[in-house]
Amino acid sequence: MARHSIYFVLSGVCLLICIGLVMLFSTGAFARDSHGDIYYFVKRQAIWLGVGVAACIVAASIDYHFWERTWKYFFGLAVVLLVLCFVPPLGMRINGSWRWLNFGVMTFQPSELGKIASIFFLAWWFTKFEKRGKTFWGNLLYFFVFPGMVVSVLLGLIACEVDLGTTALIGLVMFATMFLVGTSLWLLVPLVALGVGGVLFVAINIPQRAGRLLAFLNLEEYRLTEGLQQWQGLIALGSGGIGGLGLGEGRQKMSYLPYAHTDFIFPMIGEELGMICTLLVVMSFLALFLAGSSVAANAKDRFGALLSFAIVMTITVQALINLLVTTALLPNKGMPLPFISYGGSNLVVCLFMVGILINVHRQISFVPVRNRLIETERQPAIRR
Repeated sequence: MARHSIYFVLSGVCLLICIGLVMLFSTGAFARDSHGDIYYFVKRQAIWLGVGVAACIVAASIDYHFWERTWKYFFGLAVVLLVLCFVPPLGMRINGSWRWLNFGVMTFQPSELGKIASIFFLAWWFTKFEKRGKTFWGNLLYFFVFPGMVVSVLLGLIACEVDLGTTALIGLVMFATMFLVGTSLWLLVPLVALGVGGVLFVAINIPQRAGRLLAFLNLEEYRLTEGLQQWQGLIALGSGGIGGLGLGEGRQKMSYLPYAHTDFIFPMIGEELGMICTLLVVMSFLALFLAGSSVAANAKDRFGALLSFAIVMTITVQALINLLVTTALLPNKGMPLPFISYGGSNLVVCLFMVGILINVHRQISFVPVRNRLIETERQPAIRR
């Protein structure tokens, strides 16, 4: 399994990208901002796909230890770009959120770079201070307080953009990484409570987010206002049944379901291609998680293992959040479905992370442990 795990990862990614392009052909023509071109989103996504494949190839070719040495530059760049989001005209405010930078010919979400920066930092930190967490105070300071304070710089800036989904995603990946390295549960349990409380506090104090929270608690009552997207998404999934209505035959994309080509593309898959295809999407992400975890478990060193684990968690947890939101199991939060939803920034970053995963796999030694022990015994003793 470990030897061929990366092929399962790549197969799942390719399948998800193909499904995404097919669904963009179907839904993009009915999007409000298609500029009169039914292939507008498909063509732009294809361009971003080319950039993402190039980024994947570059990342697969570079020794992943390079990111261990240069994490601070990515972290600093992410902080600067996140600050620039609040500086117009470079920073763009859309739907009440300052998440985008406008470079004229393209827009970019710096929070995507923030994901990579946090991953690089956490893998470097827990590798460098691996032995400091054996005592109570070392565990408290080096496995909890210090890394949490550094990542909180990114979390604070992203939360101020009113991007609670990405804030929660980075926080969950940090929690999972801390759990993996052995941070005490007595520290992690209060962290969960603090994180949930913080997200609820921010959501309640922002009228639009408070409305989404109320809609989640009583979706039918708010089906024409804050709960419109999730309500229409459920209708799309229900009307598709097992086999779907047929590719291109979906009705919810015709101005009934906003953002059918981005955050709520999963219900459109269910409506047009049916439950069979939606389960195929879920199984693809599950295969990516299992195969990626196999790469992490067999990495040749601690940094590679932690880096691979954080990458797998980032992609699959983001997918899980999107699936739960579009099926009304979580409050509505704009977060794209990796490799499928329209969105260049997320696609490029996800493919870049897959490239790093490939490089980690390329450096794994698949020599059986028994053979390695035999080779060690055959080596001549080193004279002191």
